[in-house]
Formats: sequence, C-alpha cells, structure tokens
Amino acid sequence: MKLEFLKNINEYNEHAIRLFDFNSSQANEFRHTIDGLIANREDHIDLSSLDFIQSINCKLTLRVGQSDEGISTVDELNFFCDLTINNYKNMMQLLSPFCRKESSGYQWLYDIDTPIDFLFSAGKEMPEVEPSED
Repeated sequence: MKLEFLKNINEYNEHAIRLFDFNSSQANEFRHTIDGLIANREDHIDLSSLDFIQSINCKLTLRVGQSDEGISTVDELNFFCDLTINNYKNMMQLLSPFCRKESSGYQWLYDIDTPIDFLFSAGKEMPEVEPSED
C-alpha cells in the first residue's frame, strides 16, 4: 500500500491524499488500524510509520477530533486527518468491500467540504475523478 499527495487533481484545483496499490490483506490491515484508533487504543496514528504502508511524498497522521475537519497541512509534506469517531466508523464501512476481495475500484473516504480529499484506490493508476460535490 502506498501513500501519496496529489496536487490539483481536477480543474477546480482540488487536492487529494491517496492510499493506493494494495490487496485485500493490506486493506484489512488499514481497516484494523482505524478500528484501533476509534477504540482508543491509539490517540493518533502516523500512517507512514506502519510496515504495510510506503510513503511516496508525504506523511499522514489520523487523529480523532471533536469535529470533522478532514485533511489539512501547512507544508504539503505533513498532513493531519481530524475526524470524529462517527466519521471513522463510516470510513471503516466504506473500506469493507476492499477487505473481502481483491478490487480495482476506488472510494472517497469522507465527504467533507475541504480542499484535500482522501482517496482509497486499489489500482496503481490515478482513477478518473469527478469534482467533489462539496
């Protein structure tokens, strides 16, 4: 599984953090990681420090927040995803199909009006993305 920051993914100059190039076993590990975060086993998780994730050009830290802020950064290298427990639970549901069988599809992991989206894409290539409806 690879982690990458994509700048200006469409004509609206939206950006994305993309987790991609993974199999169902790695998707399951990622889902288990989120489960640990929401079960208060961890207060934050640096995805680039996990053995099954290779960072291409950024670091992403998941944190439980009081409100859904989505992904933010000040330097386009270190990113923070602040979501409520409910939004992380929803993310776990969105990941479920990728955990059950191999897939070539993709899924946006949250629907929040932020400049940086979170894309979960099983393939190696960037999927054709539609502008967000935020």
